[in-house]
Amino acid sequence: MSKAKANDTVKVHYTGKLNDGQVFDSSLEREPLQFVVGGGQMIKGFDAAVDGMELNEKKTVTIPSAEAYGPVNEELFQVVPRTDLPEDMDPKQGQTLVATSPDGHQQQVLVSEVTEETITIDANHPLAGKDLIFEIELVEIV
Repeated sequence: MSKAKANDTVKVHYTGKLNDGQVFDSSLEREPLQFVVGGGQMIKGFDAAVDGMELNEKKTVTIPSAEAYGPVNEELFQVVPRTDLPEDMDPKQGQTLVATSPDGHQQQVLVSEVTEETITIDANHPLAGKDLIFEIELVEIV
């Protein structure tokens, strides 16, 4: 039977969950995800899980945060004076904002704290610091 190996282009269906069972992403309602095994397109742990899978095989893997989006980086938290925000903005904790750097690069950030004078934004990936559970099915080796 055919097995996925490095440099193969594959298609997989997957469902990604957190330890509490919350689904954060799934391909089941759309086309399968296509990528090159070992091509650096996927998080390290997902790539490693697919390497060696047989066609039509299903498996569940737990990927530690170090092999996913890494630990939470405290340097990516920034305190912003509310005077630097647009006057009509009323930020709330948990709200997602788009920050623009001086060079024009845009990035989503999370409002992690709001005080009367400042807001604290978190530019970490939303899944940083989290172990991820993936249910994976190899549906095609292209």
